[in-house]
Amino acid sequence: MTNAQQHIGSIALVVKDYDDAIEFYTQKLNFELVEDTDLGDGKRWVLISPPNSNRANSNRTNLLLAKATTPEQISAIGNQTGGRVFLFLHTNDFWRDYNLMLSKGVTFNEEPRVEPYGTVVVFEDLYGTKWDLLQPNN
Repeated sequence: MTNAQQHIGSIALVVKDYDDAIEFYTQKLNFELVEDTDLGDGKRWVLISPPNSNRANSNRTNLLLAKATTPEQISAIGNQTGGRVFLFLHTNDFWRDYNLMLSKGVTFNEEPRVEPYGTVVVFEDLYGTKWDLLQPNN
């Protein structure tokens, strides 16, 4: 058997509107727009990623912004994990990113806290999807 190499290339995030989501992630979280390709019939292939993650690692994971089109998909916007934190944004400078996000109007659900694994705070995207901003200890 060969040495298998796999990684998660993209995670789909159901959104209400492509352009609103792109604006939030690129303007408030400083994400990079990796690709925005028109697929026809109102569909687009939209990939975003955290700043500098594309340069740092060829095995990066992007977010694929997927516009909801059915009642089931619409009901999942902002709650893809039943109210739990869905995504974990790791940083090398928690306070830099926290203060920048705070200054840009990002909604935080709590005060930052220090846990055994690192410094963390829960925030929400424009649709209420919960994220952790996390600077791991190691």
